[in-house]
Amino acid sequence: MEIFQTVFEWYMANLNYFTIYLLMTIESSFIPFPSEIVVPFAAWKAGEGTLALWGVILASSAGAMTGAIINYYLAMWIGRPVLYRLADTKWAHLLLITRESVEKAEKYFVKHGKASTFIGRLVPAVRQLISLPAGLAKMNIGAFLLFTFMGATIWNITLALIGYFAYDKREFILPYLDWIMYAVGALFVLWLSWKGIQVYRKRRKGSVQ
Repeated sequence: MEIFQTVFEWYMANLNYFTIYLLMTIESSFIPFPSEIVVPFAAWKAGEGTLALWGVILASSAGAMTGAIINYYLAMWIGRPVLYRLADTKWAHLLLITRESVEKAEKYFVKHGKASTFIGRLVPAVRQLISLPAGLAKMNIGAFLLFTFMGATIWNITLALIGYFAYDKREFILPYLDWIMYAVGALFVLWLSWKGIQVYRKRRKGSVQ
């Protein structure tokens, strides 16, 4: 219990506009890091008065945009053959990126067109990689930035409002904070384990073939 409390206190103490921006840049690039453990907690601090709610939304959206731009230009620069070869490497698999996940994002882009960079920002498992097919297709950068900003901002506003209004209910939440942190941590570990098992099975299947 005390360990989670210590980690939570350290995390909250170091959560500011810059760290929000940095973590959301990571979340929006090719490194798996859930925005659900960044924006709501930052908005909680806004409820305390330590940060401004508009600042949390702005920093998180700016980070999301930066990560998306990194993916966009990376895909445009290296091209589809190299991107898929990289997706087959063990280093990509350690980041929970596989050929199948890239294919899923590309099919989503093909199906929904330019609007996928807006819609995809709201869809789990697609949000992280949707900028890659946009880069591969050399989508107009202005349209890409506009749709990405709209989708990312709507997502971040939703998460921010959850955290902000949760602060008003803190008298009900704080007594169970340790258990909440346990649950969040357990879900995150289970998610990573599930993704890791998927990657392992696909690699094993590929080696057998």
